[in-house]
Amino acid sequence: MFDRKQSRGRKPFEKKDEFDSKLLDLARVMRMTGGGRRFRFRAAIVVGDKKGRIGFGLAKGADVAQAVEKATKAAKKNIVLVPIVNETIPHLVEAKFGAARIMLKPQRKGRGLVAGGTVRVICSLAGIRNISSKKIGKTSNKINNAKATIKALKQLKYATTSTETNS
Repeated sequence: MFDRKQSRGRKPFEKKDEFDSKLLDLARVMRMTGGGRRFRFRAAIVVGDKKGRIGFGLAKGADVAQAVEKATKAAKKNIVLVPIVNETIPHLVEAKFGAARIMLKPQRKGRGLVAGGTVRVICSLAGIRNISSKKIGKTSNKINNAKATIKALKQLKYATTSTETNS
């Protein structure tokens, strides 16, 4: 029934997660019912492998751990591939989601991550080391800023050179 050999302080082989994750936002939300207020937790998670793959997930749960777990699962389902050229993005891109407007500009090597808040977290987890960004929209809503940044990263295309087009 119980195997003693397996329980000698050794853990079975666990696959290491390939993604790093970062909690972007955690909020206690409620809804009114006939019996009073019902509280839940909403978590916003960003996952990335620092090699050009990034995902964003948003979920609610009865407690913090459940909300974080569900959001992480949702983020892993919504993975976006980001083209990275010389540790930066190939070209300037702009995106809008709700009231949030984000502009991402490529930078030369050594300039660093010139971005704040949500954009900084997403770019660092995507593996972009040199980028300049500007939050054009007036909103400070982290979720809308994150969705606008992901939308901008989805618009990126690999830059083609003139030798590739002539071949």
